[in-house]
Amino acid sequence: MKTALYGGTFNPVHKGHYNCLKSVLDGVELDRVIVLPDRIPPHKSAHELVSGKDRMNMCNLAFKRFKKVTVSDWELNQSGKSYSVITFRHFHEEYPEDKLFFIMGSDMLLSFEKWFEYQEILQLATLICVSRENAVTQQMLKDHAQRLMNENGGSIVIVNTKPFEVSSTQIRDMLKKSADTSCYLDKNVVKYIEENELYMD
Repeated sequence: MKTALYGGTFNPVHKGHYNCLKSVLDGVELDRVIVLPDRIPPHKSAHELVSGKDRMNMCNLAFKRFKKVTVSDWELNQSGKSYSVITFRHFHEEYPEDKLFFIMGSDMLLSFEKWFEYQEILQLATLICVSRENAVTQQMLKDHAQRLMNENGGSIVIVNTKPFEVSSTQIRDMLKKSADTSCYLDKNVVKYIEENELYMD
């Protein structure tokens, strides 16, 4: 089995996340994807984030059209510092026969050498870097990926996706102002946010 992990704050989950995942599923042969909403990071103030339960529910709504995707609360149930290598150690033990993949954005790949035990992650999983960049930046990503593999081993795949021109922060600001976010959010996510009065002042 080929199993990919896709983590994020998903606050809220938006069409950029959906497009990213669709591009990966179109470009890489996978058997399943496990979406992992992050715990509240210590460097972010609590008022910016809704509960893990709400973020997980929104992910279930946003990704339900993907038959290969499940949403896991494993990250949300952990304590202490949240390091990706710990997550991959866990899923390597849970699925010892599986080939693991790690879905990440281009900014994450470019800073990957600063991550805790990044060499071990490269041994545990193939990195799938999703790029929304122009041709020049894509070449820089390819060069960076090749250098990482030459120096540390492992495997890195770069997948292109269409740009998404708004961030979760901008979407939250729009929601606070009761602006129309239907072009950025799945209609079921919009309904969930409204019914549960999330991201209100």
